[in-house]
Amino acid sequence: VQLQASGGGLVQAGGSLRLSCAASGRSNRQYAMGWFRQALGKEREFVGGIIPSGTRTYYADSVKGRFTISRDSAKNTVYLQMNNLKPEDTADYYCAAHASIVTLQTGQGLWGQGTLVTVSS
Repeated sequence: VQLQASGGGLVQAGGSLRLSCAASGRSNRQYAMGWFRQALGKEREFVGGIIPSGTRTYYADSVKGRFTISRDSAKNTVYLQMNNLKPEDTADYYCAAHASIVTLQTGQGLWGQGTLVTVSS
């Protein structure tokens, strides 16, 4: 499966963006899907993930209550709705897939290219 992330851009603090991660090649239904981000000069960090059934999600403490992950199996797409964005959310955002949500959180799995999110103060 190949992953294609999109939806990044420039937004003011307090604003919202929705990122999309479209899977092609095969269905992503059997994969847990996740989002990671990497700010300039910082290590990559796990943002959030969703299990294959879509019934459970996981979030980093830094984004809880502001970001929401969802998936549309019919469209083979996973979304990251980001609300109340802060300048510290500025980063390249990547989507990833793995059969196990636990393993995915360690950074192992299939990766797509990043999409840049810039939050101005």
